[in-house]
Amino acid sequence: MKKTYLLDTNVLLTSADSIFSYKNNDIIIPLKVIEEIDKHKKRQDGVGANARITIRILDDLRENGNLYEGVKLGSGKGILSIRGYDVFDLPDDFDLSNADNQIIGTAMTEKKRLQKKKLTVVTRDINMRVKCDALQIPTEDFITEQVVSNTDELYTGFVQHLVDDQLIDRFYSDEEIYLFEEDIKINPHQFVMLVSNQNEKKTALSKFVNYNLPLKPIVEYKNPIWGLKARNKEQLFGLNLLMNPDIPIVTMTGKAGCGKTLLAIAAGLEQIMEDKNKRYKKLVVSRPVQPVGKDIGFLPGTLEEKMSPWLMPIQDNLEFLLGDNKETIELLYENGTIEVEALTYIRGRSISNAFIIIDEAQNLSVHELKTIITRVGEGTKIILTGDIEQIDNVYLDSISNGLSYAIEKFKEHEIAGHVSLKKGERSKVATLAAKIL
Repeated sequence: MKKTYLLDTNVLLTSADSIFSYKNNDIIIPLKVIEEIDKHKKRQDGVGANARITIRILDDLRENGNLYEGVKLGSGKGILSIRGYDVFDLPDDFDLSNADNQIIGTAMTEKKRLQKKKLTVVTRDINMRVKCDALQIPTEDFITEQVVSNTDELYTGFVQHLVDDQLIDRFYSDEEIYLFEEDIKINPHQFVMLVSNQNEKKTALSKFVNYNLPLKPIVEYKNPIWGLKARNKEQLFGLNLLMNPDIPIVTMTGKAGCGKTLLAIAAGLEQIMEDKNKRYKKLVVSRPVQPVGKDIGFLPGTLEEKMSPWLMPIQDNLEFLLGDNKETIELLYENGTIEVEALTYIRGRSISNAFIIIDEAQNLSVHELKTIITRVGEGTKIILTGDIEQIDNVYLDSISNGLSYAIEKFKEHEIAGHVSLKKGERSKVATLAAKIL
């Protein structure tokens, strides 16, 4: 049975392509949604980009017919129309000064018009779904870009595997040990802890490449990586991925203080400054500008001064690794060895032979992440770090963000590796705060 979906503002700002995501079913966009989208079109981030794309899509459709009466979305697609609400269809005490209520009002009017045909409101706003439920209007979340149903299902990059006790001894004696697909399903560059079936304390750490190659021992770095040594097994896993030139895409997740950004920057500096092969020419570090308070345009000062609050965590890590010698740091900036800038300003670039770190990647939408990764040039390694439980983008959550999407989509490919850091190492205070607050 053909359905009708009414799209909330946050759906279109999450993905402009959501208009075309409902096969041959009809789409309704409330007039109030158009007004709300217009308010975001000047933003210099993914939300602004989706706002502008949505407006252009609607303008193109307008040339094919009347948007009130409905315009065909294409072959095998339904009809899109833009509608308002009839005040006579709404409860007497309905507060129409509220934008959400106007959108719900449109849903109520359209539900009456459609009669027996099913209308569903699609919104990412939990409160909106509660309101609609109270008014007996079916709702659903926009989940087309979610790759898992909850964070517990998200790939960790690590697995324990129970084996015969003798096999662990053979592994430590440098014998080639293979895993077989019928025994365990595993992904390229996944870290495996072999656990004895006789003594659970007897273990061996290894890295899986593919079923045609033996398990690889974890590289123990005798010398510090730009002054850093791994403090736990997850950090050691991370360094193995970061220092491996055959893995051009690395994703790292973990709570604040687990060392993901610091490890990534240290590995980048080590390979740029100390590597005799000069595989990478420069270190590029960036993060999305996701304001928690005032937007960037409202801040005083030059562009550099405006960006400083967002880039300060990266600067802090660089100063920790490079020391207090500001002249050295400034020289590395001036000669292009290190580039630190907002993500907005590197999306259009094509960067080759670079070690790129995208910090706070959990605040990127899937579309933004695709835009960034597809700009990666030859010889470039890209690192995506973030805490999927700390989302500052109101249009994303722990499973719909770009970082979670990338982790799941790349896990089966040999060009990518992932590690989830568990233990905080910043300080006892930071570790306890991350755990209990």
